[in-house]
Amino acid sequence: MSQERILIVDDEHLIRWSLSQPLIKNGYTVDTAATGAEAQSKLATFKPQMVLLDIRLPDANGLELLKRFKAENEHLMVIMITAYADMGSAVEAFKFGAEDYIGKPFNLESVKNVIAQAFEKQKINAQLAESSHPIDQKIDEDRLIGNSPEMIDVFKIIKRCAETNDKTVLILGESGTGKELVAKAVHLYSQRSKAPFFEINCAAIPDNLLENELFGHEKGAYTDAGKRHKGIFEMADGGTVFLDEIGDMPLPMQGKILKAIENKRYRRLGGDRDIDVNVRIIAATNRVLKEMVEEGKFRADLYYRLNVMTINIPPLKERKADIPHLAKYFIDLFNKEYNRNIEDISPEALEIMLSYNWPGNVRELRNSIERALILEDSRILSADNLNLSIKQDNQPSTKVTSAAPAKSPETSRNHLHSEPSNPEELHITLPAGGISFEELEKSIIQLALEKHAGNQTKAAQYLQLSRDTLRYRMKKFDLQ
Repeated sequence: MSQERILIVDDEHLIRWSLSQPLIKNGYTVDTAATGAEAQSKLATFKPQMVLLDIRLPDANGLELLKRFKAENEHLMVIMITAYADMGSAVEAFKFGAEDYIGKPFNLESVKNVIAQAFEKQKINAQLAESSHPIDQKIDEDRLIGNSPEMIDVFKIIKRCAETNDKTVLILGESGTGKELVAKAVHLYSQRSKAPFFEINCAAIPDNLLENELFGHEKGAYTDAGKRHKGIFEMADGGTVFLDEIGDMPLPMQGKILKAIENKRYRRLGGDRDIDVNVRIIAATNRVLKEMVEEGKFRADLYYRLNVMTINIPPLKERKADIPHLAKYFIDLFNKEYNRNIEDISPEALEIMLSYNWPGNVRELRNSIERALILEDSRILSADNLNLSIKQDNQPSTKVTSAAPAKSPETSRNHLHSEPSNPEELHITLPAGGISFEELEKSIIQLALEKHAGNQTKAAQYLQLSRDTLRYRMKKFDLQ
């Protein structure tokens, strides 16, 4: 669960509520205060990392509170809430250390972007402060899991990329597939493993800050540049720089990155000399760079420079054989985190997971397991606590209609038609004496396999199941 805590300070209840609800849904931990005194108290008890602070409060001046808060905790991020009439004060707030401001009336999407960018910038600054701190040799919290043929191919390519110590690597895959973990794995298995690994999300940093974060600046390079600032390239010397979401990098910055890759040198903002750089570039994106090149949204020369060693991570729907292993791994992980003792996952829950297409990939599976584990009362993870969208997606779309009762309740298979009379309906004759649902399911699978001469791929397509789900059910009914 998120450890990012936000305190909202505003005397208007509607504003506190309208800001807190979407932020909570986004995974932040949120508390509120209506006065300066209450905010001061919650600063000590709630210990927020960020404060959204109204510039006008009934018992305090927002600017004075800002100065007090920053004096007590220089790392606290403060974003001012201000009406248009107070814009002058908002500008003044920057002098006292405010991170940004949001104006009334505010756009919730803009507010969420401002907050996300502030947390991302704090994360980068923390990384820069740990100049010689490489990532751990073991990724304890999140690991690459899978023994499907697709993931075995990924592991092989990771090894090859790690062995080619200086070549750029491009990681392609949908959101949530684990691109960051692949980048870390390439670094850990390379000769650079004892040197720093730095990650920057190109989509989360404003254009005017990205160059500064990557290359740093000289003293006096711009207003308030009071001292020299080292960038990520300089701090990662000898190690790896991971440019996540490089498809969102602005075109001017793409040219500078290309120059740094080709010439192995760069220049700080406001600098008058080049600095030699020894870093490996790993880039990742969920976008189709080739199409972006054709549309003029991504530099062709940078694309071909990055596309030397490419790792394509398959979406989870294409490697469902890994779902049981991933589910077990996440259960063990969250058992430790929440001090629970969930022993296994129910066959019904696993079957639903195997039937679902996971548009959010491994990240969505992880979140679903976490939610289900928190809500589960027994020692077996049941289907009841899976996300509603997953269970709804698993509902059969075929319309089933009952016909006249059969005269004899013989095996259910005698009352099935392998060819529906209407492609939108499946007509089933139900015996008067009742029927076993499992026998019915077993018979349908048998008929589908017979219809396609035992070809599991075609039978799965006919039943609108994944091949892994069909195999699971064949094993369940001993239909090998």
